[in-house]
Amino acid sequence: MSHASTDSQFHTFREILSQPQAWRATLQEIQHKAAAARDLWRSHERPEVIFTGCGSPYYLARSAAATFQGLLGVPAQVHPASDIMLFPDLTLPAKRPRLLIAISRSGTTTELLKAIEVAAGRDHNPTIGITCYDDTALVQAASLTLVARAAQEQSLAQTRSFTSMLLAAQGVIGALADHTPSDAWLRLPDDCAALLEQHRALAEQLGRDASFERFFFLGSGPLYGLACEAMLKMKEMSLSYSEAYHFLEFRHGPMSMVNRKTLIVGLLTKRGLAHELAVLSEMQALGARVLAITPVELAAGLVDYQVVLPPELADLERGALYLPILQLMTFYRALHNGLNPDLPANLNAVVHLDIDAIEQRSPQATREPVG
Repeated sequence: MSHASTDSQFHTFREILSQPQAWRATLQEIQHKAAAARDLWRSHERPEVIFTGCGSPYYLARSAAATFQGLLGVPAQVHPASDIMLFPDLTLPAKRPRLLIAISRSGTTTELLKAIEVAAGRDHNPTIGITCYDDTALVQAASLTLVARAAQEQSLAQTRSFTSMLLAAQGVIGALADHTPSDAWLRLPDDCAALLEQHRALAEQLGRDASFERFFFLGSGPLYGLACEAMLKMKEMSLSYSEAYHFLEFRHGPMSMVNRKTLIVGLLTKRGLAHELAVLSEMQALGARVLAITPVELAAGLVDYQVVLPPELADLERGALYLPILQLMTFYRALHNGLNPDLPANLNAVVHLDIDAIEQRSPQATREPVG
Protein backbone atom coordinates (compact mmCIF):
# COMPACT_ATOMS: atom_id res chain seq x y z
CA MET A 1 0.00 0.00 0.00
CA SER A 2 1.29 3.47 -0.89
CA HIS A 3 2.00 5.95 1.88
CA ALA A 4 2.44 8.97 -0.41
CA SER A 5 0.59 11.42 1.84
CA THR A 6 2.85 10.69 4.80
CA ASP A 7 6.04 10.22 2.73
CA SER A 8 5.90 13.81 1.47
CA GLN A 9 6.14 15.25 4.98
CA PHE A 10 9.83 14.29 5.05
CA HIS A 11 12.50 16.55 3.58
CA THR A 12 14.48 13.47 2.52
CA PHE A 13 11.63 12.15 0.38
CA ARG A 14 11.09 15.48 -1.36
CA GLU A 15 14.81 15.92 -1.92
CA ILE A 16 15.16 12.48 -3.48
CA LEU A 17 12.28 13.11 -5.87
CA SER A 18 13.52 16.60 -6.77
CA GLN A 19 16.84 15.36 -8.16
CA PRO A 20 15.88 15.90 -11.82
CA GLN A 21 15.37 19.62 -11.18
CA ALA A 22 18.59 19.89 -9.16
CA TRP A 23 20.52 18.11 -11.91
CA ARG A 24 19.24 20.48 -14.60
CA ALA A 25 20.44 23.46 -12.61
CA THR A 26 23.81 21.79 -12.00
CA LEU A 27 24.30 21.14 -15.71
CA GLN A 28 23.84 24.86 -16.31
CA GLU A 29 26.46 25.67 -13.66
CA ILE A 30 28.87 23.29 -15.38
CA GLN A 31 28.38 25.08 -18.71
CA HIS A 32 29.13 28.41 -17.05
CA LYS A 33 32.38 27.19 -15.47
CA ALA A 34 33.75 24.81 -18.14
CA ALA A 35 36.01 27.33 -19.88
CA ALA A 36 37.49 28.56 -16.60
CA ALA A 37 38.23 24.98 -15.55
CA ARG A 38 40.01 24.27 -18.85
CA ASP A 39 42.09 27.43 -18.49
CA LEU A 40 43.09 26.49 -14.94
CA TRP A 41 44.15 23.01 -16.04
CA ARG A 42 46.15 24.18 -19.05
CA SER A 43 47.98 26.80 -17.03
CA HIS A 44 49.50 24.15 -14.74
CA GLU A 45 50.90 21.73 -17.33
CA ARG A 46 49.05 18.53 -16.44
CA PRO A 47 49.71 18.43 -12.69
CA GLU A 48 49.13 15.49 -10.42
CA VAL A 49 45.49 15.48 -9.29
CA ILE A 50 44.17 14.63 -5.85
CA PHE A 51 40.47 14.26 -5.07
CA THR A 52 39.37 14.66 -1.48
CA GLY A 53 36.31 14.93 0.75
CA CYS A 54 34.85 13.68 4.04
CA GLY A 55 32.05 11.14 4.48
CA SER A 56 29.80 10.96 1.44
CA PRO A 57 31.97 13.40 -0.57
CA TYR A 58 34.95 11.11 0.02
CA TYR A 59 33.03 8.27 -1.65
CA LEU A 60 32.11 10.70 -4.42
CA ALA A 61 35.81 11.53 -4.77
CA ARG A 62 36.61 7.83 -5.24
CA SER A 63 34.23 7.62 -8.18
CA ALA A 64 35.39 10.94 -9.63
CA ALA A 65 39.07 9.95 -9.48
CA ALA A 66 38.35 6.78 -11.47
CA THR A 67 36.40 8.82 -14.03
CA PHE A 68 39.24 11.33 -14.26
CA GLN A 69 41.83 8.65 -15.02
CA GLY A 70 39.51 7.02 -17.53
CA LEU A 71 38.89 10.23 -19.51
CA LEU A 72 42.27 11.96 -19.28
CA GLY A 73 44.70 9.08 -18.84
CA VAL A 74 46.41 11.10 -16.11
CA PRO A 75 46.99 9.47 -12.69
CA ALA A 76 44.69 10.69 -9.93
CA GLN A 77 44.80 9.94 -6.24
CA VAL A 78 41.98 10.07 -3.73
CA HIS A 79 42.40 10.64 0.00
CA PRO A 80 40.00 11.45 2.80
CA ALA A 81 40.68 15.03 3.84
CA SER A 82 41.70 13.85 7.30
CA ASP A 83 44.63 11.89 5.82
CA ILE A 84 45.88 14.99 4.02
CA MET A 85 45.54 16.93 7.26
CA LEU A 86 47.25 14.34 9.47
CA PHE A 87 49.69 12.62 7.09
CA PRO A 88 50.82 15.17 4.50
CA ASP A 89 54.18 13.48 3.97
CA LEU A 90 52.31 10.36 2.81
CA THR A 91 49.53 12.01 0.82
CA LEU A 92 51.53 14.95 -0.61
CA PRO A 93 55.03 13.50 -1.05
CA ALA A 94 57.75 15.67 -2.56
CA LYS A 95 57.07 18.99 -4.23
CA ARG A 96 55.38 18.71 -7.59
CA PRO A 97 52.59 20.43 -9.54
CA ARG A 98 49.25 19.40 -8.03
CA LEU A 99 45.60 20.18 -8.51
CA LEU A 100 43.36 19.50 -5.53
CA ILE A 101 39.67 18.84 -6.23
CA ALA A 102 37.89 19.30 -2.90
CA ILE A 103 34.25 18.25 -2.45
CA SER A 104 31.96 19.30 0.41
CA ARG A 105 28.19 19.81 0.57
CA SER A 106 28.48 22.61 3.15
CA GLY A 107 31.85 24.02 2.17
CA THR A 108 32.68 24.39 5.86
CA THR A 109 33.87 20.94 7.01
CA THR A 110 36.91 21.35 9.24
CA GLU A 111 39.08 18.51 7.90
CA LEU A 112 38.52 19.57 4.28
CA LEU A 113 39.46 23.19 4.93
CA LYS A 114 42.55 22.11 6.85
CA ALA A 115 43.53 19.76 4.00
CA ILE A 116 43.30 22.65 1.52
CA GLU A 117 45.43 24.78 3.84
CA VAL A 118 48.06 22.07 4.24
CA ALA A 119 48.20 21.38 0.48
CA ALA A 120 48.50 25.07 -0.36
CA GLY A 121 51.22 25.54 2.22
CA ARG A 122 53.32 22.76 0.76
CA ASP A 123 52.93 23.34 -2.96
CA HIS A 124 51.03 26.60 -3.59
CA ASN A 125 48.93 24.87 -6.23
CA PRO A 126 45.31 25.45 -7.20
CA THR A 127 42.13 23.97 -5.77
CA ILE A 128 38.82 23.34 -7.52
CA GLY A 129 35.95 23.27 -5.06
CA ILE A 130 32.63 21.49 -5.53
CA THR A 131 29.89 22.40 -3.06
CA CYS A 132 26.25 23.37 -2.67
CA TYR A 133 26.62 26.72 -0.90
CA ASP A 134 27.98 30.15 -1.82
CA ASP A 135 29.99 32.41 0.47
CA THR A 136 31.70 29.61 2.39
CA ALA A 137 35.29 29.03 3.42
CA LEU A 138 35.69 26.49 0.59
CA VAL A 139 34.56 29.02 -2.01
CA GLN A 140 37.00 31.55 -0.57
CA ALA A 141 39.91 29.10 -0.52
CA ALA A 142 39.41 27.56 -3.97
CA SER A 143 40.79 28.89 -7.23
CA LEU A 144 37.54 27.90 -8.94
CA THR A 145 34.28 26.61 -7.46
CA LEU A 146 31.23 24.87 -8.89
CA VAL A 147 28.19 25.48 -6.70
CA ALA A 148 25.17 23.17 -7.03
CA ARG A 149 22.81 25.64 -5.35
CA ALA A 150 19.63 23.80 -6.32
CA ALA A 151 20.89 20.73 -4.45
CA GLN A 152 20.94 22.33 -1.00
CA GLU A 153 19.16 20.18 1.59
CA GLN A 154 17.33 20.43 4.87
CA SER A 155 17.78 16.76 5.76
CA LEU A 156 21.05 15.53 7.26
CA ALA A 157 21.73 12.59 4.93
CA GLN A 158 23.02 13.62 1.52
CA THR A 159 20.85 12.60 -1.42
CA ARG A 160 20.32 15.20 -4.15
CA SER A 161 23.46 17.03 -3.00
CA PHE A 162 25.57 13.90 -3.58
CA THR A 163 24.29 13.17 -7.07
CA SER A 164 24.38 16.83 -8.11
CA MET A 165 27.97 17.22 -6.92
CA LEU A 166 28.81 13.98 -8.74
CA LEU A 167 27.50 15.55 -11.94
CA ALA A 168 29.52 18.68 -11.18
CA ALA A 169 32.65 16.57 -10.74
CA GLN A 170 31.98 14.75 -14.01
CA GLY A 171 31.42 18.09 -15.73
CA VAL A 172 34.71 19.47 -14.43
CA ILE A 173 36.54 16.33 -15.53
CA GLY A 174 34.95 16.53 -18.97
CA ALA A 175 36.03 20.17 -19.26
CA LEU A 176 39.62 19.33 -18.27
CA ALA A 177 39.60 16.60 -20.93
CA ASP A 178 38.19 19.07 -23.47
CA HIS A 179 35.39 16.54 -23.86
CA THR A 180 32.05 17.64 -25.35
CA PRO A 181 29.21 16.29 -23.17
CA SER A 182 27.21 13.62 -24.96
CA ASP A 183 23.52 14.10 -25.64
CA ALA A 184 22.86 11.02 -23.51
CA TRP A 185 24.67 12.58 -20.51
CA LEU A 186 22.74 15.83 -20.90
CA ARG A 187 19.49 13.82 -20.75
CA LEU A 188 20.32 12.46 -17.28
CA PRO A 189 17.69 14.64 -15.50
CA ASP A 190 14.92 13.24 -17.70
CA ASP A 191 16.22 9.70 -17.23
CA CYS A 192 16.26 10.19 -13.46
CA ALA A 193 12.65 11.37 -13.46
CA ALA A 194 11.59 8.34 -15.51
CA LEU A 195 13.43 5.89 -13.23
CA LEU A 196 11.87 7.36 -10.08
CA GLU A 197 8.42 7.14 -11.60
CA GLN A 198 8.90 3.60 -12.91
CA HIS A 199 10.61 2.02 -9.88
CA ARG A 200 9.28 3.90 -6.87
CA ALA A 201 7.00 1.00 -5.96
CA LEU A 202 9.91 -1.46 -6.13
CA ALA A 203 11.99 0.77 -3.87
CA GLU A 204 9.18 0.84 -1.33
CA GLN A 205 8.63 -2.92 -1.58
CA LEU A 206 12.28 -3.72 -0.90
CA GLY A 207 12.70 -1.05 1.75
CA ARG A 208 9.73 -2.31 3.75
CA ASP A 209 10.56 -6.01 3.35
CA ALA A 210 10.89 -7.28 6.92
CA SER A 211 12.67 -10.45 5.82
CA PHE A 212 15.92 -8.59 5.03
CA GLU A 213 18.40 -8.33 7.88
CA ARG A 214 21.56 -7.38 6.00
CA PHE A 215 22.36 -5.47 2.83
CA PHE A 216 25.45 -5.69 0.62
CA PHE A 217 26.19 -3.18 -2.14
CA LEU A 218 28.62 -4.31 -4.84
CA GLY A 219 30.32 -2.04 -7.37
CA SER A 220 33.64 -2.06 -9.20
CA GLY A 221 35.79 0.47 -11.04
CA PRO A 222 34.05 3.87 -11.09
CA LEU A 223 31.06 2.43 -9.22
CA TYR A 224 32.80 1.23 -6.06
CA GLY A 225 32.57 4.67 -4.47
CA LEU A 226 28.87 4.76 -5.32
CA ALA A 227 28.35 1.34 -3.72
CA CYS A 228 30.02 2.76 -0.61
CA GLU A 229 27.69 5.75 -0.67
CA ALA A 230 24.61 3.48 -0.97
CA MET A 231 25.93 1.48 1.98
CA LEU A 232 26.44 4.65 4.02
CA LYS A 233 22.91 5.86 3.34
CA MET A 234 21.47 2.54 4.50
CA LYS A 235 23.48 2.74 7.73
CA GLU A 236 22.83 6.42 8.40
CA MET A 237 19.12 6.60 7.71
CA SER A 238 17.84 3.15 8.65
CA LEU A 239 20.49 1.82 11.09
CA SER A 240 20.56 -1.42 9.11
CA TYR A 241 23.50 -3.79 8.73
CA SER A 242 25.06 -2.74 5.46
CA GLU A 243 28.44 -3.17 3.74
CA ALA A 244 30.00 -2.34 0.37
CA TYR A 245 32.57 -4.30 -1.63
CA HIS A 246 34.06 -4.64 -5.07
CA PHE A 247 32.24 -7.41 -6.93
CA LEU A 248 35.02 -9.96 -7.20
CA GLU A 249 36.43 -9.11 -3.77
CA PHE A 250 33.13 -10.21 -2.25
CA ARG A 251 34.13 -13.83 -2.85
CA HIS A 252 37.25 -13.39 -0.73
CA GLY A 253 35.64 -13.67 2.66
CA PRO A 254 32.62 -11.36 2.89
CA MET A 255 30.32 -13.84 1.13
CA SER A 256 30.42 -15.90 4.31
CA MET A 257 27.82 -13.45 5.66
CA VAL A 258 25.27 -14.22 2.93
CA ASN A 259 22.08 -16.05 3.88
CA ARG A 260 18.38 -16.07 3.06
CA LYS A 261 17.88 -12.80 4.92
CA THR A 262 20.30 -10.94 2.64
CA LEU A 263 19.67 -8.46 -0.16
CA ILE A 264 22.58 -8.09 -2.58
CA VAL A 265 22.50 -4.89 -4.65
CA GLY A 266 24.74 -5.03 -7.71
CA LEU A 267 25.75 -1.86 -9.56
CA LEU A 268 26.54 -3.41 -12.93
CA THR A 269 28.82 -2.09 -15.68
CA LYS A 270 29.04 -2.98 -19.35
CA ARG A 271 32.77 -3.61 -19.03
CA GLY A 272 32.53 -6.08 -16.17
CA LEU A 273 29.04 -7.47 -16.82
CA ALA A 274 29.88 -11.17 -17.26
CA HIS A 275 32.02 -11.35 -14.12
CA GLU A 276 29.60 -9.25 -12.06
CA LEU A 277 26.65 -11.43 -13.04
CA ALA A 278 28.64 -14.53 -12.09
CA VAL A 279 29.06 -13.15 -8.57
CA LEU A 280 25.37 -12.34 -8.29
CA SER A 281 24.45 -15.83 -9.47
CA GLU A 282 26.66 -17.37 -6.80
CA MET A 283 25.02 -15.22 -4.13
CA GLN A 284 21.57 -16.34 -5.28
CA ALA A 285 22.73 -19.93 -4.92
CA LEU A 286 23.60 -19.14 -1.29
CA GLY A 287 20.06 -17.96 -0.67
CA ALA A 288 20.35 -14.19 -1.13
CA ARG A 289 17.95 -12.15 -3.18
CA VAL A 290 19.51 -9.87 -5.77
CA LEU A 291 18.67 -6.40 -7.06
CA ALA A 292 20.62 -5.37 -10.16
CA ILE A 293 20.99 -1.76 -11.29
CA THR A 294 22.06 -2.53 -14.82
CA PRO A 295 22.84 -0.86 -18.18
CA VAL A 296 21.68 -4.00 -19.99
CA GLU A 297 18.27 -5.60 -19.54
CA LEU A 298 18.83 -9.03 -18.04
CA ALA A 299 17.03 -12.22 -18.98
CA ALA A 300 14.28 -13.37 -16.63
CA GLY A 301 15.62 -15.39 -13.71
CA LEU A 302 19.16 -14.03 -13.75
CA VAL A 303 18.33 -11.72 -10.83
CA ASP A 304 15.29 -11.27 -8.59
CA TYR A 305 14.78 -7.58 -9.35
CA GLN A 306 16.29 -5.20 -11.87
CA VAL A 307 16.38 -1.49 -12.64
CA VAL A 308 17.48 -0.99 -16.24
CA LEU A 309 19.41 2.18 -17.04
CA PRO A 310 19.58 3.84 -20.48
CA PRO A 311 21.93 1.68 -22.60
CA GLU A 312 23.47 4.52 -24.61
CA LEU A 313 25.38 5.89 -21.61
CA ALA A 314 29.01 4.89 -21.06
CA ASP A 315 30.22 3.35 -17.80
CA LEU A 316 31.89 6.65 -16.85
CA GLU A 317 28.74 8.69 -17.57
CA ARG A 318 25.80 7.03 -15.85
CA GLY A 319 26.99 7.05 -12.22
CA ALA A 320 24.36 9.42 -10.80
CA LEU A 321 21.52 7.23 -12.12
CA TYR A 322 22.44 4.29 -9.85
CA LEU A 323 21.60 6.10 -6.63
CA PRO A 324 18.08 7.63 -6.60
CA ILE A 325 16.24 4.29 -6.42
CA LEU A 326 18.62 3.08 -3.71
CA GLN A 327 18.15 6.32 -1.77
CA LEU A 328 14.39 5.80 -1.97
CA MET A 329 14.74 2.19 -0.84
CA THR A 330 16.75 3.37 2.15
CA PHE A 331 14.15 6.03 2.94
CA TYR A 332 11.45 3.37 3.15
CA ARG A 333 13.73 1.12 5.19
CA ALA A 334 14.10 3.93 7.72
CA LEU A 335 10.33 4.27 7.95
CA HIS A 336 9.97 0.49 8.30
CA ASN A 337 12.42 0.63 11.22
CA GLY A 338 10.40 3.37 12.91
CA LEU A 339 13.04 6.05 12.32
CA ASN A 340 12.95 9.61 11.05
CA PRO A 341 15.04 9.61 7.84
CA ASP A 342 15.52 13.38 8.10
CA LEU A 343 17.37 13.04 11.42
CA PRO A 344 19.83 10.11 11.44
CA ALA A 345 20.97 9.11 14.90
CA ASN A 346 24.03 10.83 16.40
CA LEU A 347 24.76 12.92 13.28
CA ASN A 348 25.10 16.60 12.45
CA ALA A 349 24.82 18.16 9.02
CA VAL A 350 28.39 19.50 9.25
CA VAL A 351 31.37 18.25 11.25
CA HIS A 352 33.25 21.11 12.93
CA LEU A 353 36.38 20.32 14.94
CA ASP A 354 38.46 22.49 17.25
CA ILE A 355 41.76 21.13 15.97
CA ASP A 356 43.95 23.23 18.26
CA ALA A 357 42.07 22.08 21.38
CA ILE A 358 42.26 18.44 20.28
CA GLU A 359 45.99 18.65 19.71
CA GLN A 360 46.56 20.39 23.05
CA ARG A 361 44.86 17.45 24.78
CA SER A 362 47.17 14.96 23.05
CA PRO A 363 48.74 12.51 25.54
CA GLN A 364 51.96 12.56 23.52
CA ALA A 365 54.79 14.48 25.14
CA THR A 366 55.98 15.49 21.68
CA ARG A 367 54.14 15.50 18.42
CA GLU A 368 55.39 15.15 14.90
CA PRO A 369 54.81 18.27 12.77
CA VAL A 370 51.73 18.25 10.55
CA GLY A 371 53.36 19.75 7.51
